[in-house]
Amino acid sequence: MTTAAVIGCGDVSVVHLGAIGKLAGVTLVGVCDTDTDRGAGLHVPRFTDHRRLLDEVRPDVVHICTPHDQHTSVAVDCLEAGVNVLLEKPVAHTVAEADRLIDAARRHPHLKVGICLQNRYNTATRTAYDLLSTGGLGPVVGGSATVMWHRDSAYYQARPWRGQRVRSGGGVLINQAVHTVDLLEWLLGDVTGVCGQAGRYALDGIDVEDTASMVLDHAGGARSVLFATVANAVDSPVTIEITTKRATLLIRGDLTVSHAGGRVETIAEPVVSTGGRGYWGASHELLIADFYRTLPDPAPFWIGPQEGARSLRLIDQIYHP
Repeated sequence: MTTAAVIGCGDVSVVHLGAIGKLAGVTLVGVCDTDTDRGAGLHVPRFTDHRRLLDEVRPDVVHICTPHDQHTSVAVDCLEAGVNVLLEKPVAHTVAEADRLIDAARRHPHLKVGICLQNRYNTATRTAYDLLSTGGLGPVVGGSATVMWHRDSAYYQARPWRGQRVRSGGGVLINQAVHTVDLLEWLLGDVTGVCGQAGRYALDGIDVEDTASMVLDHAGGARSVLFATVANAVDSPVTIEITTKRATLLIRGDLTVSHAGGRVETIAEPVVSTGGRGYWGASHELLIADFYRTLPDPAPFWIGPQEGARSLRLIDQIYHP
């Protein structure tokens, strides 16, 4: 039996708890949150100090779902206690903190550290990756992406850390669009140049950006552009469009491949209830199951802190040009 605990019982913890409950041979043995009302009804020991949880429960794996500024400190404590870590995005709220976690993971190579960039497990995304990797569609010419969502003042009032740069690290780029930034680099290749801007144009009472744009130059010569905002009227589907010499790939939930000869094929993205919000995607459970499946493997988890920091480093170039 593998034992698991969750630190941070806010919104996204619902998805982690649900995934743990579906895994054969995995048992939840504790939760932790500074708010004593959270985690009620789970029928496992509850803690307000993660160090006590580590000492008293000694789980095999800890899922960290805390605010961004607590990611590294909690993760390092878990590693020092000999516990595997599955960490919600972003890897950290600053590059310096991400590097601190990377260093800690290197000191404990026998432990797994995974970052929840779960959209790499989407059917549409993985199919697009495979199609691009084979080269059958020809060289990539370029790409574009949009993240056009809606967040109002109540969203930030409910969790004030979200609108505080010192705690969140930033706004729409690091909190909402980080998955899409990650996918642009994963699909189009290493980024060699970044420029763009970020600003607060629609929301009051926060000191993080609500709108941002990025232009990414990729090692193969392609260029991609990203527009992200939480000032949209609704939560529109995230889009990623990639143009190659022989086709155009459009991810908007499903993947549509429009070939130069006129043939169009669609790869449907399965609709799966996450137990949370639809815009989180449907692949948390796939990533979490894969993390547990690879625990006996001595190799690092493929989306570890160094891999997870790639998108953070790109975003940081917009925050600190």
